[in-house]
Amino acid sequence: MLIEAVSMDDSERLVAEVAHAFERGTPLAIRGGNSKALLGRPVEGMPIDTRSHRGVVGYDPTELVITARAGTPLAELNAALDAAGQMLPCEPPAFGAATVGGMVAAGLAGPRRPWSGSVRDFVLGCRVITGHAKHLRFGGEVMKNVAGYDVSRLLAGSFGCLGLITEVSLKVLPKPRASGSLTLDLDAGEALRELSAWRRAALPVSGACHVDGRLHVRLEGGAGSVASARDRIGGDELDPRFWDALREHRLGFFDDPRALWRLSLPNASPLVPLPGDTLLDWAGAQRWLKSNAPAATIRQIAHAAGGHATCFTPHAHAEPFTPLPAALLRFHRQLKQQLDPRGLFNPGRLYAGL
Repeated sequence: MLIEAVSMDDSERLVAEVAHAFERGTPLAIRGGNSKALLGRPVEGMPIDTRSHRGVVGYDPTELVITARAGTPLAELNAALDAAGQMLPCEPPAFGAATVGGMVAAGLAGPRRPWSGSVRDFVLGCRVITGHAKHLRFGGEVMKNVAGYDVSRLLAGSFGCLGLITEVSLKVLPKPRASGSLTLDLDAGEALRELSAWRRAALPVSGACHVDGRLHVRLEGGAGSVASARDRIGGDELDPRFWDALREHRLGFFDDPRALWRLSLPNASPLVPLPGDTLLDWAGAQRWLKSNAPAATIRQIAHAAGGHATCFTPHAHAEPFTPLPAALLRFHRQLKQQLDPRGLFNPGRLYAGL
């Protein structure tokens, strides 16, 4: 599919709108593709739209670095990388019309996450408009700390609460030389045991999902290692488009009308009974749950297993994100005060008072 590339620097308008809001103390609701609107608490504020500030502004495939404005559609960025045989290793979901800024602000990664890293791991630098209406650059094509903080990485997963991202530099990698996908008829316990054994054997696994009584595995790497792993694992061939459907929540599992929860657990966590239907991703470290159980019940189970739970269904629960311990909440407030002292950006999106 041909993706039309459009480039436009609209940063002056964005800075002016933030300055106007700063003068009047008007809260701002940041909007890109609106693909992550399902996540977080409702935001009351004047909309500020980043989509006109778009375009790839720098890309040297030999340096494995791409820089794009925040309003650039994620599909456009991926098309530029694909043409050069490269990719974003963290495989972020688009959920429709995601932009580069929204991708970083949400910090969501796809099935390859445990083997390649998170969105935060590939952010090299950024430009951001702060709550003082200052357009600042942090980091660059090498990692740099500013005033004790690696601000570029802090913005990943901040849901726009710290500032308005205008530009991002990202580390990219070549696509694997060979790949293959397999599916096996195994129950969840057997699947986790097999995955543990394959991890010890250093098989080139880059995706592992268990749903509907079957384990789905993706292999990526050199042709020889992928072929050898295929022979060891066995099973049936799997359409590789399965991983796109998983990443974008297009599998039948996600059609269930019950609330959708994401449980993030330590690697190699054992199975724990959950009050609903479950899909295991990230070799079991990410567990999607469809359930009508109370939030407190689900979060207690996740906490006991060493993880946390996030609700992905809009307005299903008053607090979609797991409440922070007092010390960590205090740190968040101090950071917010430094970058956005008047609380302009996406107030309350993550937590009340932030």
